[in-house]
Amino acid sequence: MAHPKSRISKQRKRKRRTHYKATSPQIATCPNTGETHQFHRAFWYEGNMYYKGKMVIKGFDEEDEVEID
Repeated sequence: MAHPKSRISKQRKRKRRTHYKATSPQIATCPNTGETHQFHRAFWYEGNMYYKGKMVIKGFDEEDEVEID
């Protein structure tokens, strides 16, 4: 099994990793709503939740609300 001859210090490890940079997230446009969102993420639009161009959760309208006594 391969084992390092000596331990790599935290400073040396962090110096190597400073060049790893985060990239900006990719943005997609929904074909149905025209709303921009991140890839592989559900998003809310006008009270409804959409994923992959389909409505997943239908939002409540004010007419749909039921009074609770």
